[in-house]
Parts: sequence; structure tokens; C-alpha cells
Amino acid sequence: MSLDSVREVADTVLYEGYLLYPYRAGAAKNRSRWQFGVLGPPHAAPAAFAEPPQMSMQCLLTPDGAGWVTVRLRFLQLQSREVQRRHDDGGHEPAERLRVGGTTLLSWDEAVEREITLPDLPVHGDAEFPVIVPGGEDVEPVHDGDGRPVGRVVRRRWPLTALVRTSVQADDGLLRLTVSVTNEHAEPVPERESATRHSLIAAHLMVQAHDAEFVSVREPIPAARRCRQDRCWPVLAGPPGETRLLLGAPIILYDHPRLAGRSPGDLFDGCEIDELLTMRVRTMTDHEKAEARATDPRAAAIVDRCDALDDDTLLSLHGTRIDAGTITHGTLVRLRPARRADAQDLFLAGRIALVNEVITDVDGGTHVAVVLLDDPAADLHDGYGRYLYFAPDELEPVS
Repeated sequence: MSLDSVREVADTVLYEGYLLYPYRAGAAKNRSRWQFGVLGPPHAAPAAFAEPPQMSMQCLLTPDGAGWVTVRLRFLQLQSREVQRRHDDGGHEPAERLRVGGTTLLSWDEAVEREITLPDLPVHGDAEFPVIVPGGEDVEPVHDGDGRPVGRVVRRRWPLTALVRTSVQADDGLLRLTVSVTNEHAEPVPERESATRHSLIAAHLMVQAHDAEFVSVREPIPAARRCRQDRCWPVLAGPPGETRLLLGAPIILYDHPRLAGRSPGDLFDGCEIDELLTMRVRTMTDHEKAEARATDPRAAAIVDRCDALDDDTLLSLHGTRIDAGTITHGTLVRLRPARRADAQDLFLAGRIALVNEVITDVDGGTHVAVVLLDDPAADLHDGYGRYLYFAPDELEPVS
């Protein structure tokens, strides 16, 4: 059992919304960041617009022997990057930007990845684990082409304090594990900037079971219906069939989530289409690309990668089509909504469906009518002709 496949998806969760197209500090949509999984300081004033300080999830385990779990708390710690200009007397003052040769340095908020692995937890009783992440400051001198000091970049981090609580109760032959995370910052926070500095950002959980197995909370069983989630939703993780890995994310995912195989890299916006976003980046002006590169190293990597894509890779982003001839009445398929999928379609991602018919519209488009295999009303929907419709390339035939 490997955590690598889970960590790939978890890293995507970690940076979801970190920086949005057009990836520039001056863009309006990047002036309000850190949208997902933010645990704000509990004593923030109303003017700080802080997020709630807590998240929690409940998941189910089989009580096989004396099992235990390993809980990993992952989040981003805000790191401010302040550019300072140097005076002739050796002093420094903050500057919004500093141009050195052909490079522009900008003041900006970055983030540092944090992963806290808690002690192994037996699957019984209650436990508490304090989490302390220190602050810090790093100074990077900046020199011109002749080696003369012209400024510096100061990176600052503020300390974080949190508490992880776990409890295990029996429930209808299973064990219900509750994991909660609370921001424990003790001091009052008057305004928004301070609230963000003392927040756990994009907080999520990775849980690994030992001598035990997880049961999906999507199973139609009473114990699953009794599980309660607060800003954190648990799904089975890893390859299909894996039952010892769980991801608790601040966004709703399906069991065994995976990354799109044709995506060439992170774009930090899971609601966008890779092809469309890549083409947008490639049409940015040289000035816009330079500002994006100056904004953040991750933005620079996106711009460089999009510029370097060859025609074959670009074409692969357009997607592939499954031959409709291989999908007929009675075929079992897994749903992979992709084409301008709405919220309802996204909730169906990963579900198994039964194909009723394949139809063609007057424009030559192909549509596949399906009913969900686990829908108690499937026969009723079939009888009345009330189907869900998907394009062939949104379906994955299964045996």
C-alpha cells in the first residue's frame, strides 16, 4: 500500500484556488485568495471576516482485531514576501515592486506546505494532539548586475496553534472514527490580514488504516447515514479496491478520486478545463506573462509549461472519444462528467450506470441515456423514460 497516489490528489486539494488565471498579483480575482479549507483564529473580530476555526469528519472502519490508524494533517501556512528597496545609508523600506536588470520582484503572499503526522492511534477511545507550527523570518539580499546590493526580499511566517481530537465509537457492527481540527490561536485578531496570517489554509486529512479497513460513507447503510461532516468530507482514496486509505477534503470528492491522465500539470483551478486554460495562458502578452512569472514561482512554472507544450500534447488536451459502437443497451459504465458539468453531474462522478440506449441528434451528436445502477428508483425511471444523458467520452465501460 502506497500513499503516493493519495498524495497526488491531496496536493491538488492543497493548492486548489491558490492562484487563478491570469496568475498575476494585480488581477482582481487574486486579491481575495485562500478559498478552501481555511480554519480561522477563534477570537477574530467581525471586521476580520475570519473563517470558522474548526472542521471535522466521521468515517467508518471494520473492527478487525486490534487495528490502528495514522492521521496526517496537511495545510498551508501563509508566508508574506515583502520586497524592500535599499537606501544609500544601508537602510531599507518596503516597496510594491523592485526591478533589477530584466527581472521584476513583487511583494506577494506565498505559502509553505505543512504536514503533521500524529502518533499511531488505536481504534478505541478518545485522544487529543496539540499542533504547534512556529513562525519565522528569512532575508534574501538582492544585488544588481554589478554585484551591488539594491534591496532585499523578506519572507515572514506567523506561528500557528491547533488541536486535533479523535474519538472512536461502535456503530452497528462498525467503528465510527471522528477526527476534528480546531485552530487554537489564543489572541484577539482585529482585521482580515492578521486573520489570514493565523489561519490553517487548505486544511485536509490523510488517514491510513492498519489491520483494519475503511467502509465508504456513501454505502447505503444506517451507520453511514449517521456520520456527520463539518467542512471536511471523507472518501476512500488510492486505486479502486483500496480500503485502507482515506482522504478528508474541504471539497466534495467521489471515492477513489484521481487526476486526469492527460493533464500536463497543475493549474490550481479544478473548475476549469485544461485545454481552455492552457490556450488562454498561451495568448497572454509578453508583459502579462512577465508579471505572472514575477508574482509567484508556481505561476512562472505554469506559464513556462504552457509555452513549451508541443502540438501533440495540446491536441491530447482536447480529449478522446469512446467509440459509441462499443456502448450498447445493457453496457455498464462509470460516469466521468467533463463537458460543462453542472453541480448535479459532479455529484454523480464515479458512479456506475446502466446504458439504456445510444441516440443521435439532428446535428450528428451522440448521446447516451443511462440510469444509475444503485438508484432504488432505477426501474421506475426506466419505465417512464427519465434518463441521465452523457456524451460517450464521459463514460468509462466497466466489466
